[in-house]
Amino acid sequence: MEISLRNQVAVVTGASSGIGSGIAKSLASAGATIIVNHSSERSTDEAKAVLKEITDAGGTGITYQCDVSKEDQVVKMFQDVVSQFGTVDILINNAGVQKDSKFTEMTLDQWNTVIGINLTGQFLCAREAIKEFLRRGIDTSRSVACGKIIHISSVHEIIPWAGHANYASSKGAIRMLMQTLAQEYGADKIRVNSICPGAIQTPINKDAWSTPEALDSLLKLIPYNRIGQPQDIGNLAAFIASDLADYITGTSIFVDGGMTTFESFSTGG
Repeated sequence: MEISLRNQVAVVTGASSGIGSGIAKSLASAGATIIVNHSSERSTDEAKAVLKEITDAGGTGITYQCDVSKEDQVVKMFQDVVSQFGTVDILINNAGVQKDSKFTEMTLDQWNTVIGINLTGQFLCAREAIKEFLRRGIDTSRSVACGKIIHISSVHEIIPWAGHANYASSKGAIRMLMQTLAQEYGADKIRVNSICPGAIQTPINKDAWSTPEALDSLLKLIPYNRIGQPQDIGNLAAFIASDLADYITGTSIFVDGGMTTFESFSTGG
């Protein structure tokens, strides 16, 4: 059984590092052409490094700078990708940030920044992707589906997270966005799902795993007793984006080593 994304074009937001880079590499290894999106000049070198890994392994793609919270930039990114590659087949809505704070001390800027990137950015990219899917229609030489969107959510779409109200709120909202789009566009054969990572070893959560003490504390929350890797998410993303998963839509899939089983209750709570 081969996971194949040949002849397909995938936009992966926030692909210059972490989970996004893992997904970009996995989709490329399955044959997709990858748009390695990154948000700013500061992440240009990282994006180029991810693309080099892809091309060195025989894959294809480009880097593209775009702040997904900015409507004009998102619209232009999709226009440019369609102009260069003909269409978009897959959107991985991955770009995200954390701006942590005790709730009573959280600033409006902290709230708006996280909601703007984590939620509004996913809305904007999904809107432009769906417009392109509908314009193109189904092309069975590419996929039996008209298009595929994978939202990268989090275990915190269902687990509350004190000190991270903005982040948890954005991820809970992604669940409803994903399910609504799957419902609204299912008849058009557009598949929309979410992947919900648990603790993945990336720069965004470095404080949680960078010392033996921190890692040991983290593993107390994970029954499988290891921290996840970006490839764990990438492997699933490639499968969900493929025709092997054609009957999967409107669902959240948790990749968390069992974190959502609430390990602290394993001995009775």
